[in-house]
Amino acid sequence: MTEAQRFYRMKGYFFFVYFGFGGLFPLLTVYLQSEAGLNGTQIGVITSIGPIVMIIIQPLWGMLSDVTKKPRLLLVIASIGCGAVGLTYLFAEAYVVYTAVAAGIALFQSALIPLSDSMAMNYVKKKGGDYGRIRMWGAVGFALSVWLMGTLSDTFGLQVIFYGFAVVLLISAWHAAGMPNESGTEKVDLKGGLKQLIHVRSFNAFLLVTFLVYGPIMANNFYFGVLIQFVGGSLAGVGFAFLLAAGSEVPFMRWAGAWIHRRGILFILGAAALVSGLRWLFYAGGPDPVWIYITTIMQGFSIGLFVPAALQFVTDIAPGPVKATAVSIYAAVGNGIGAFFFSLSAGLLLDWFSITEVYLFYGVMTLLGAVLLLYIAWQRKGMTNVAVN
Repeated sequence: MTEAQRFYRMKGYFFFVYFGFGGLFPLLTVYLQSEAGLNGTQIGVITSIGPIVMIIIQPLWGMLSDVTKKPRLLLVIASIGCGAVGLTYLFAEAYVVYTAVAAGIALFQSALIPLSDSMAMNYVKKKGGDYGRIRMWGAVGFALSVWLMGTLSDTFGLQVIFYGFAVVLLISAWHAAGMPNESGTEKVDLKGGLKQLIHVRSFNAFLLVTFLVYGPIMANNFYFGVLIQFVGGSLAGVGFAFLLAAGSEVPFMRWAGAWIHRRGILFILGAAALVSGLRWLFYAGGPDPVWIYITTIMQGFSIGLFVPAALQFVTDIAPGPVKATAVSIYAAVGNGIGAFFFSLSAGLLLDWFSITEVYLFYGVMTLLGAVLLLYIAWQRKGMTNVAVN
């Protein structure tokens, strides 16, 4: 397979796997609330059970990749398994079954992003290229999917999201089979490598930042639809909002590499976190849907810059033999611990207050992460042209 074909497969994988996520997760909470009749606490448990599983399983996928040197095979298996389990939502009727299905999806989902991110990052470092320009196709897929599935759900019912999820995950598995099998060439000293990670102070500090900033970003994927409907929007409106929000990530991911080179990783991360926190606080005011649509470009700046910068930061500071493990731990904190905490908290706040208090909480916590990033940058003697040690 030629180098151009490899890049096509990587872009295709990110497009379809995020298309699957975009069609399911933003509308799942709406489905559980309106179709299954579950309350906020139950929905909070269901949306947070996946991150609990990821906390345990995600690092194991990375370790397995480091040891076997077969991330491509693992990615194909995980993609097929994730789509198949997602289809079983159609047969769930009880709260406990919904919870079990969510856990089953997470078992396989926990491998998808860390492995594909690590493979793509390692490949562009070896062959040249820009990870952001590959990853931006995930934003394109996510944006188109939420808009399309929101529109189809208004016409055919919310059950359509489960069929769409299964189909596109199967397509993503085909693309995964053609991705570069990049897992590193060094002999793996897993125990020694993990000891090295523990002593990398920048890595440990960044895990806390990831929890505070990335956790609300992941939880927002579940609760943004609830916010849109709370302020008077429709299912099609949910899709339109996500189309604008996720679509705005594309140009920023395309520019991320140049901006990181010009301003430094920690400066970009701090700016992205600040904008993200301000966005959540704005939503806490319960604005008109029109203003939510207008301000969705803030997601492009925050997520579109934070995701590629964070991944580059982690891979730069991690010891060579355990880079995939480091990426998996980083993803487990954001996708796992952070998403669990902020998803469960959102469910409880929904029962106690309303969705606006959820976003007030998200805003305060995210701004704490921004402050921590700025402090780290200051400690490293400036935010301009920050050198990663």
